[in-house]
Amino acid sequence: MHFLDQAKIFVRSGAGGPGAVSFRREKFIEYGGPDGGNGGKGGDIIFEAVAGLNTLIDFRYTQHFRAPRGSGGSGSNRTGGGGHDLIGKVPVGTPGPSADKDEVPPDLT
Repeated sequence: MHFLDQAKIFVRSGAGGPGAVSFRREKFIEYGGPDGGNGGKGGDIIFEAVAGLNTLIDFRYTQHFRAPRGSGGSGSNRTGGGGHDLIGKVPVGTPGPSADKDEVPPDLT
């Protein structure tokens, strides 16, 4: 079994969904006005410390993590659904992700 103690990964949170452009139309309402809904919230990237893991070998084969985007809004002021969160499992004591080399990242416990 290979022991991997360093891994370079690329993460991207999900983008929010597009909003909807819609106007209210009813027979006896003279000026309906806008009633489009907002787009849903994109998914988050979460790292979870798991006691059963002791190596980062899983990140050797899966290096790109992209959370799904939120779904679009629709008419009648309906907000779109949010994207699901993406959970990455790491061993206990793994330093948190940091692109800046000057600061010391916190441990995940």
